[in-house]
Amino acid sequence: MAKTKELSKDTRNKIVDLHQVGKTESAIGKQLGLKKSTVGAIIRKWKTYKTTDNLPRSGAPRKISPRGVKMITRTVSKNPRTTRGDLVNDLQRAGTKVTKPTISNTLRRQGLKSCSDRRVPLLKPVHVQARLKFAREHLDDPDEDWENVIWSDETKIELFGKNSTRRVWRTKNTIPTVKHGGGNIMLWGCFSAKGPGRLICVKERMNGAMYREILSENLLPSASALKMKRGWVFQHDNNPKHTARATKEWLRKKHFKVLEWPSQSPDLNPIENL
Repeated sequence: MAKTKELSKDTRNKIVDLHQVGKTESAIGKQLGLKKSTVGAIIRKWKTYKTTDNLPRSGAPRKISPRGVKMITRTVSKNPRTTRGDLVNDLQRAGTKVTKPTISNTLRRQGLKSCSDRRVPLLKPVHVQARLKFAREHLDDPDEDWENVIWSDETKIELFGKNSTRRVWRTKNTIPTVKHGGGNIMLWGCFSAKGPGRLICVKERMNGAMYREILSENLLPSASALKMKRGWVFQHDNNPKHTARATKEWLRKKHFKVLEWPSQSPDLNPIENL
């Protein structure tokens, strides 16, 4: 059953005032937009206890003692990835038997909740400065400029759950990330404000020559399909394959305009949302 919204103290006092001047419960309810039963309950409380304030409620005793609460709070503060099952076992060893929902409710009262880790780039001061420089340089760029950018990236799909979500007990949740791992299927794709371009499965380990071949076979066809305006801009990150001398020379000979990109900034690329 949904919990009803509690009446304000002013509303409760108004009910009593109207009752004292002789108004009926129905009339009070109609005037204040309340149910007759709600008005009656407030009036009965006032007659019995001479107050409309909330009365102390006994309720069921907490299953976890204050000492137990401190223990599990300290545990998740030291290791935010502690599971509810771990905490249930810890308390059971200490002589307290509880369920996982009880753990969740207890930690929530301490201002902690189970959340998915939010992954963010691992940034050094030089990366921070480069990102800030990029933001300032493009702060006033009109929407039309961004609509003429083809955004690209490679992404990997982990084969055995390495990308599975981890949960933590925190209010803010981030994990520093680095770019490379193993055991994955690699994809290359691109898109613009006009829609998605081509998506390519890379079946071998990608190197600079393969990357240039992918661009040669897929970038211009994507730009054509997307009906990009003359002078469109190509975006890719600072992966060594992208910044290799041979790749830069290939892009120059093809007369591609390339958006200068700050390192360690995948979160700035809207293709991450796609």
